[in-house]
Amino acid sequence: HRPRLGRHKGPRKPRGPALLWVRPPGPPHPGSVAMSGPPGGGRRGRPEDTTGMGKAAMVRNKTSNPQQITAEQLLREAVDRQEKEAKPPKQYIADEDELQMYKVRKRKEYEDVIRMQRQNVGAWVKYAQWEGSQQEFRRARSIFERALHVEYQNISIWLKYLEMEMKNKFVNHARNLFDRVTQLLPRVDQFWYKYAYMEELLGNYAGARGIYERWMEWEPDDNAWLQYVKFEERCKEVEKGRRVMERYVNVRPTQHGFLKLTKFEEKHNNVARARSGFEKGVELLGNELDEKFYMKFAQFEQRQKEMERAQAIYKLALDVLPKGASDELYRAYVSFEKQHGDRDAIEEVVLNKRRYIYEEGIKKNPRNYDVWFDYCRLEESVGDVGRIREVYERAISNKPPVMQKRFWRRYIYLWIYYALFEELQTGDMDKARAVYDAVLKVVPHKQFSFAKLWKIYAEFEVRQLNIDRARLIFGRAIAECSKERIFLDYADLEMRLGNIDRCRKIYEKFLEAHPHNPKAWNVYVDLEDSVGEVERARALCDLAIQQDRLDMPELVWKRYIDLEVSNDELERGRKVWLRLLEKSSHCRVFIAYSEFEASTASSMPNCREALERGIKHFKSEQRSDERAMLLEQWLKLEREHGDEAAVEAVEKRQPKRVKKRRKLPTEEGQPDAFEEYMDYVFPDDKPEQQNLKILEMARMWKARKLAGGVAVPGGEPS
Repeated sequence: HRPRLGRHKGPRKPRGPALLWVRPPGPPHPGSVAMSGPPGGGRRGRPEDTTGMGKAAMVRNKTSNPQQITAEQLLREAVDRQEKEAKPPKQYIADEDELQMYKVRKRKEYEDVIRMQRQNVGAWVKYAQWEGSQQEFRRARSIFERALHVEYQNISIWLKYLEMEMKNKFVNHARNLFDRVTQLLPRVDQFWYKYAYMEELLGNYAGARGIYERWMEWEPDDNAWLQYVKFEERCKEVEKGRRVMERYVNVRPTQHGFLKLTKFEEKHNNVARARSGFEKGVELLGNELDEKFYMKFAQFEQRQKEMERAQAIYKLALDVLPKGASDELYRAYVSFEKQHGDRDAIEEVVLNKRRYIYEEGIKKNPRNYDVWFDYCRLEESVGDVGRIREVYERAISNKPPVMQKRFWRRYIYLWIYYALFEELQTGDMDKARAVYDAVLKVVPHKQFSFAKLWKIYAEFEVRQLNIDRARLIFGRAIAECSKERIFLDYADLEMRLGNIDRCRKIYEKFLEAHPHNPKAWNVYVDLEDSVGEVERARALCDLAIQQDRLDMPELVWKRYIDLEVSNDELERGRKVWLRLLEKSSHCRVFIAYSEFEASTASSMPNCREALERGIKHFKSEQRSDERAMLLEQWLKLEREHGDEAAVEAVEKRQPKRVKKRRKLPTEEGQPDAFEEYMDYVFPDDKPEQQNLKILEMARMWKARKLAGGVAVPGGEPS
């Protein structure tokens, strides 16, 4: 076919200049939108130019026309006024010579262009396509080959080249081109796609399969493998497609690959292989999987009516995945349990929710030990040993940042609970011992220590019948801790074992470490008294009361007296009391001694003598309150152990409580101030002393009057 090249038909007639014409007044025709020109000729809708200005005509009268036109009329008029685009003329070639001249001219133009712009790919492509349109395919191929020599990696050149060959049904040429380009540019998937598709359209399935096989050797991306599988499905070759899918998963073991594999197997009703694909994905990828894979796995099991397997998959996923990345999975699990679960399953959902809450609390503050305690109790209630150990290990890894004991108290209990869990619930004694050893290394014993920790560790070894190891623990505790509780617990252990000599050594160390602690002396005395060594106990009491400094010496004195009383040595007890009275004159000492004489020794004369001694002592020191207390105690004892005459005599000596006034010290120039107070009046005081008090009061009254300038009748009292 020869192209029809049109000829120019002649010059166009020039158009006259346009005028802006305003419609004359009058109603327009209904439905009419075209604007007709004024009478006098010209094109339709365009008036004649009477100004000679053409398109540049100016409107001189700018006043508004009483008759306005609509926007629609303006738009339609503008469309009518548009000029048509100029089209190139058609050229008709009449003979062979004229055609050859045309081709030579066009080739020269193209060659000039590519000579000046050698890298212009578009010029090469246009040149080759023009040759192809002239049915000059050899020339077109030559041009494409020249272009490939310039830039063989340009994909568009290859695509246009291939398009020309396939469009004109040069199949073998196209195959040769595909083979070349797939060898030169094997990573460009587009050529492989087109090559395989062409062979499939031609019905050459074996050739298409060979192309896919060559392509797969380069291990392309996922889409290439999936296209190969779809090709085999179109060919009804399911087994071959299955083998391709297996190769794909082996080459690219990703989550997407396993999902495609399982979908393929489920589509072809091979449930076992689909399940195996899911399981293989979990085994190989593990931590690389996200919640989407597990949800697909569980939904697959639900479709197969395997609810228990689906539940197990949900639980596995919630355990493996981090909590922040499994929100959708958790919601799907809750929905599944509501539909298919029982009470235990719902409780498991609640447990998982509680775990998530605890995990969030731990993220906010890892050293919130109350949250760790609750978390550990939750896991212990479930009974999963591995998970319990994991939670305990995570908890004890958060040490307090400050070396102060009050910050460590809660933390230490995490270790204690961990060790008790290993001992009582798992029965792993080696693990429990390792926990105790680890916590002893963690605690800074130079700053502070915990007696409870040493005691619990030693008791653990005793329960395991490792007495020597328990002694070593207590010995180490005495060296590093030296707390009162350590000595007492160690001695109690040896006492239960019947090792009295070891107990004595422990108490001696106790006295060396705490010589001012009365409890150290008392427990040693208790030990000697319990084994019948009264003389040793008495000697210890003598040593204790001879100490210059004791925190609470009354406890030692009381224990000394109780020792003598318990052994019926009342005379010795009385001597101890008297020694105590020589050192202390406290009111309570006299009261206690009087009770000892009256109740324990049944010696009212000694009781009266002791009380009389105390009353005289406090009278000399003018301490009325203590004196009144002793008289009240005396009356009580006489009523319990004395006779009526003694009771009557003591009642006569009881004081009376009266109200008195006394002057308060004030600054100079200030008026005198007084306060009222309660005092005791004792009948034992002599009348002369009472008269002297009255005279003294009178003298003070006179002095106040003289200071105020008032005459006093009778003069001074003698």
